[in-house]
Amino acid sequence: MDFAFTEEHEELRQTVRRFLENKSPEAAVRRWMETERGYDEDVWLEMAGQMGLQGLIVPEAQGGAGLGPVELAIVMEEMGRVLFCAPYLSSAVLAARALLEAASEEAKAELLPRIASGEIVATLAFTEKQALWDPELVRTEAVRRGDSWSIDGVKDYVLDGHVAHVLLVVARTDDGLGLFRVEGEAEGLRRTLLPTLDLTRKLARCQFSKTPAVRIDRDGDLAKALERTVAHTLVALSAEQVGGAQRCLEMSTDYAKTRIQFGRPIGSFQAIKHKCADMLVEVEFARSAAYHAAFRAAEGDENELLTASAMAKSYCSEAYFRAAAETIQIHGGMGFTWEHPAHLYFKRAKSSALLFGDPVFHREKLADRLGI
Repeated sequence: MDFAFTEEHEELRQTVRRFLENKSPEAAVRRWMETERGYDEDVWLEMAGQMGLQGLIVPEAQGGAGLGPVELAIVMEEMGRVLFCAPYLSSAVLAARALLEAASEEAKAELLPRIASGEIVATLAFTEKQALWDPELVRTEAVRRGDSWSIDGVKDYVLDGHVAHVLLVVARTDDGLGLFRVEGEAEGLRRTLLPTLDLTRKLARCQFSKTPAVRIDRDGDLAKALERTVAHTLVALSAEQVGGAQRCLEMSTDYAKTRIQFGRPIGSFQAIKHKCADMLVEVEFARSAAYHAAFRAAEGDENELLTASAMAKSYCSEAYFRAAAETIQIHGGMGFTWEHPAHLYFKRAKSSALLFGDPVFHREKLADRLGI
């Protein structure tokens, strides 16, 4: 399979990298992560207006660029390099994909252009107290009263759920699972920002009490549509993990070349040399897994998508975590300090490894799919 990027892909990467390096230096990341909102609205709108990044996977007919998983992987990799703080994964990836896979044409026509323009932030409220993306575990209920619906239940670990203008809620109905649209300021909705290890990515608890909702799913197997939604999101997240791991490798090798100990750069010592070499190998393997998943997802084969996404998520999670941990070790005591960015990457690596299921969970899914 050919993983080669085109000239247009490389131009996209360079354009996004320049934008993010300008708008998301370390100082900005630290400033945004300390806020409850977690991102800069001006940068968010600028990113939509000038770059069109929120509409990357949205069809052109609905105001987007109509691009696919490969282009999204490039953007996510660059965002991972700089720990970009914004609801991009929740809104432009997870919610947009959920609408594309599961929503009615009417709902897509109404919401996708607003997501693409940056006008609204949307998210998918799926997981509950078990934190597992399994439709069988959904207990939130939707009740129909005449022509209207209301929702009761609690959703946990909702990506950017505290700031989302629109929540796409998975709830159980008399005829199976349904997908519902809930406005962020709806009556009966209580949203609480959760304390998290990684301050650069926000999670929230959303409690629904007779909360008005609009059913937006289309005919078909919603569980399958949600499975494809999560698989596509795993592909994007894997690319983001590669970007973070690559940045850890760069920080480590740069420091190893310039930090002098006993009259020599520490990179000349065998122990440090081996750590950097091992990191390089793992990052390259992770990159191959993530790119493989992105190109497979672009082919549109559901079986290949589910297999490749599980493989990429499990490998990239472990590779990023080890790269971030080794970065702290190579930097010595300085790497443990609050002032150094190494710990920010370490926390992002840990939170990303657990998000949508840890590596063991995805290896088990992969083994089941392969009949091992």
